[in-house]
Amino acid sequence: MLRQITILKQIGRMSFAPLACNHATRIVPDLTKDRYSVKRGDYGTLTNDDIKYFESILSDRCITDKHDIEAHNIDFYYCYRGSSQLLLKPRTTEEVSVILKHCNARKLAVCPQGGNTGLVAGTTPIFDEIILSMQLMNKVEHVDETSGILVCQSGCVLEKLEERVLRHNLVIPIDLGAKGSCHIGGNVSTNAGGLRLLRYGNLHGNVLGIEAVKADGTILDLMSNFKKDNTGYHLKHLFIGSEGTLGVVTKLAIACPTASKAVNVAFLGLNSFEDVLKTFTAAKRDLGEILSACEMMDHQSLRICVDHYKLKSPVGEYPFYLLLETSGSNIKHDEEKMSNFLESSLSRGDIQDGTVTSDPSKVAHIWSIRELLPTAKINEKYFFKYDISVPISRFYEIVEVMRERLGYLVYDVQGFGHMGDSNLHINVLCDEYSEEIEKRIEPFIYEYAAKLKGSISAEHGIGFQKREYLKTFKQPEALHLMKELKLVMDPNRILNPYKVLCD
Repeated sequence: MLRQITILKQIGRMSFAPLACNHATRIVPDLTKDRYSVKRGDYGTLTNDDIKYFESILSDRCITDKHDIEAHNIDFYYCYRGSSQLLLKPRTTEEVSVILKHCNARKLAVCPQGGNTGLVAGTTPIFDEIILSMQLMNKVEHVDETSGILVCQSGCVLEKLEERVLRHNLVIPIDLGAKGSCHIGGNVSTNAGGLRLLRYGNLHGNVLGIEAVKADGTILDLMSNFKKDNTGYHLKHLFIGSEGTLGVVTKLAIACPTASKAVNVAFLGLNSFEDVLKTFTAAKRDLGEILSACEMMDHQSLRICVDHYKLKSPVGEYPFYLLLETSGSNIKHDEEKMSNFLESSLSRGDIQDGTVTSDPSKVAHIWSIRELLPTAKINEKYFFKYDISVPISRFYEIVEVMRERLGYLVYDVQGFGHMGDSNLHINVLCDEYSEEIEKRIEPFIYEYAAKLKGSISAEHGIGFQKREYLKTFKQPEALHLMKELKLVMDPNRILNPYKVLCD
């Protein structure tokens, strides 16, 4: 017998941000250059004179202590490690300009770094690159409630920006599980998608203007306060998604939509992926303009998350789950649309169980389950993590293929992601790193995505991890043009070397 949709019981408020990695329990990885046999580029070597020069500019924000640099040398998931000996923390665009001008003249490689929450080693050094941390460039310059435009430095933490614009009845058009630590500049540099791309679109459409510093120290003022600005080439787009290889983003203007007055979240249990597709299609049809997010997770990913964080699952045990969110201006209207949609889906048998709520604390709890998925068991298991785009009709197929391919070698294979933009996240869990497992996964998983006419990177970029596979998805002519752009913008190739493009 089909269950009735129930109202979620009172549950304590949860934090949206993922828990920080407990570094004390993590095994320090081998140096990336040794593990992957990478050859160092023809770059200069840091000297005491260089350090003295940077100290004259930054004073105590020029860090040479190995202990202080260690966390910046290692990625969030403890898979990659560089050997940088210098960490610089500028506060202004002018300081970034002076730093890069000196590095370019000395041919010193630079690794720009934001919150260092990425999955593809895009913000950690591979060798001894100077780490340029944007951590202190966290000033909000202006929020205009009338136009909905936010102007801020690139080192602002996403969650802090969200809190700031909410005072003006606005929202940031990007929302990530890592928003408690990721930087808006890093989001722009990787063209991060996030949880509500279905509603607000990607950053290419929401970023109105950018200020960036080229490798030679030239400051490019590409700021704008208008969505319509047809004045030649839109150079800002060069930096959105370029992962710090063409320039360092220091400031941006972003269009922020008005905050919704009515938010409803439904958490649903389903028996098959076919039912997931039916429910997603019905949600787009029946919820229409108020549908703001649609997240899928399988039983394996939900179970490991609620067990690890000792959370209560909103519904019982099912093979698949959907998290749907609506955002509108009329709570009565939106609740009626949601109720009609759920009743129809239940009567057809597409949904087996579910819960719906508009209470802010309960909404936060449901979202926290989805946002904590990537960090569950992070201190107990080794993760191979993948971020791909595949056709929505075959969204889950590759997860099942990987389970069969890896079998007893791994602890689990999980699948979850953003149904609204065909972005699938795959986690492969095992007790420790294994070259045999890695070779069974790569390049197979990328080739499979290519066979489905998908993408090897949906929202986390190429970084170091995927650069060898970029040629699988880009035509030679496109890759050649990308390399030409790199040489024009950064002829000495000092900006984020070993990332995106193979030399």
